Parts: sequence; C-alpha cells; structure tokens
Amino acid sequence: MRREDVRPLLLQTTDLLSEPDLADAAWAAGLVVNRRRRRLTALSVIAVIALAVVASILIGTGTRGRADITPPPTPPGYIESSGKISGIDFWVAPPPGSERFLDRLETPLGDRLDLPHKVRPLAKHTLHNIAAVLLVKHGDRYAPLLLGADGSWAQADVGLAPVDNGPPLSPGAISPDGHVAAFPQPGALVTVDATTAQIARFPLPGGDYLSVSWVADGRWALVGGRDATYQVLVGEGGYGEDPVFRVAATRDPNEATSPFRIQTGAVMRYMFNGQWMEDNPLTLPVRSWQGQTFSSITGAARVFVSETLPQVPTRVSQPQVVAAISTLSTMPSRLLVLGEPQDSPPTQEGAGDRPFVREVGCCAVLGWYDDNNVLFRVRGWVLAWNLDSGRVRRVTELGVDQVALGPGLRP
Repeated sequence: MRREDVRPLLLQTTDLLSEPDLADAAWAAGLVVNRRRRRLTALSVIAVIALAVVASILIGTGTRGRADITPPPTPPGYIESSGKISGIDFWVAPPPGSERFLDRLETPLGDRLDLPHKVRPLAKHTLHNIAAVLLVKHGDRYAPLLLGADGSWAQADVGLAPVDNGPPLSPGAISPDGHVAAFPQPGALVTVDATTAQIARFPLPGGDYLSVSWVADGRWALVGGRDATYQVLVGEGGYGEDPVFRVAATRDPNEATSPFRIQTGAVMRYMFNGQWMEDNPLTLPVRSWQGQTFSSITGAARVFVSETLPQVPTRVSQPQVVAAISTLSTMPSRLLVLGEPQDSPPTQEGAGDRPFVREVGCCAVLGWYDDNNVLFRVRGWVLAWNLDSGRVRRVTELGVDQVALGPGLRP
C-alpha cells in the first residue's frame, strides 16, 4: 500500500462510526459532581455535630479529668445510713410499737394474717403459686393451710406430727417455683404439691428433723436435724442419682440452707455434692445467729444477736441485726439494727402499739420479696426492708405464731 492511500481509507472508516452525544456525557458528569457535593455537605454537617458534642463534654470536664455528670436521683424516701459496723453501713429500724404506722407493702397477706374462715380442700381447689403456709392444729396433728397468689386458701389432706414439741413448719418450706411445700417430720420429709394436691413422704434415717431449705433447681430439699442433715430428691431424678444422701454436718439445723449459709466468720456456699465451701470471710460482732439464711440473686440475709454495739447502745436487751450480705464483690452489704423502744414514746391516742423489748428469738428473716427487699419477722409483724432506700415497711400484722412465705407474694 502506498502512503497516499492511507488517508482516504481512514476517512472511509470513520464515516461508518456513530457520532458521540456530547450533551448526554456532560449531563452524566454533572450528576456525579452534584452527588459528590451533597455527600461532602452531609459529612460536614455530621462532623460539626460530633465536634459540638465533644466540645460540650470537654466543657463539663472537671479538673480531675472526668465529666461532671449528674448521678441518678436517690430512690424515693431514701434514708441516710446511721454509720458503720465492722465496715458495713447500717440503718436503725423504726422502734417497736410503731410498725402499724409504717407504709405498707401490698401482698396477698392483707393487713392482718390470721387463720382463715373460708378454706377449700386442696384436692378441689389447687393453687398455681403459694404465697404463704400456715398450720392449724387438730388434736395432736397439724394440717397445712396454703394461701395462693390470688388470695384464696386451701387445706391439704395430711396430718403432720409435731417436731421438737412444736409445729413442723420451717420458714424455708416453700419451693423456689412456689408449687410445693415441704415439712420436716420424725424420720421423714413430707411434701404437698399445691398444683396437683399430691402428697408424698420420703423416709429418712431415724431422727427428729427441724428445718427445710430448697436447692435452687427445686428438685432437691435439705432437711436439717440436730444429729444429721440430708439432701432429698423431691422432683424427677436423673440416671444413677442417689435420692437421699447425707450432707456435711452443721452446728445448727437452721444452717442447712442453699445456695448460701451465713455463719460466724464466713459466708458458705453449698456444693451440690453435700459439702460447703467458704465463699468469702465475714467479720461481724455476732453472739448468736437466729433462723435460716435466705438467698437472692445478689445476696444472702440472716438475723444475728449482736454483742454490745457502741454505735447503737441498749439498756435492757441485746441488739438484733438483719444482715444482708452481698455475694457479689461489686455490691455492698448492709445491716439493719432492731433496737429498743424509744425512751419517751408518744402517749396520745393512736400513737402506736404498746412498745416492747425485742427479746432473743423474736426476729428472723423469712425470705426476699425481690432482689431489693428482705422480708423479716419481728414480734407481731412481718416487715420489709428495702436495701436501696433503707426504708422499712409493714407487710402484715401477724395473728399466728409461725408462717412460711413463698414467691406467690409478688404480683
């Protein structure tokens, strides 16, 4: 091919190509630029807002390098602690005789807990959730009366023998799910299932058993006696599980509690193999412990009779203390001192009940209403102590000698 033939061939080839649409290309390029500008504008606005937030935090930062953020308000009715005992904050309970005028915590127990007038047979009126258990005496036997969460009563068709010459009702009688009540008996454990009216008897090696506490899963119960303590399978067992086995001895039948027991010098954790191990040491001025230990998700509570307390002096009695001991290192323990009557109590009409001295044995923990409220018994009353606010409220006046409380108390 000659050089002079190249140019005519190129012109011929370009004639076959379509002309480019320069307007469409310019419009597309403009859209890209516009989107890019909008994106940059939005990012700029976000950056300005972020800088403003950071600047406001830095403005509020104190000289110690942390923001001066206002803490959440204290709970309604908050009461300042009265001081410390063994390094633990303590409060002083309202004096005996003033319980009637405390604010009330609403429960199915009502204003006053007495033996009910209307009771239906449990076989015809089963209960879903037990709020409380009482015993009524018929001759030389006791019949269990069960209060449901709906406020109705039912009587189980079983006669219970006395233990230690008294009614066989332990404060820890009611299972964690509120379905079953358990009663210590000479040489046995008797259970009543409120949901089915089924009554079961579990033989134990001879002895007089005084207390019942439930293992958290609700399948096992601890039955404490003066000579021995046993773990008893109440629910369905797994393959190879021993239905009854002996638990490491305790000095007091009331100390056989799960998952914790509070004792002098330590909080002990119950191990499922029948042993206890120390969970954490405990230094308190304890003369003696009263009643059982009851545990919540975050703590354990028990009453002790104290040695002389310089912080709360008494004249005619030994102070008794509700100890709510935290089982979590991140939460504090607390103490509530149950003191004596006022020196000069009001005498006008309606000022309250006649003041009295709280004698040893009058007071014990009965359980937890929830994780923040400990339920305890004093002479003639069940009270609730709120750990967050320090307030003590009345739950019910007691017209009976003994009661066990269950989860059916809660709404």
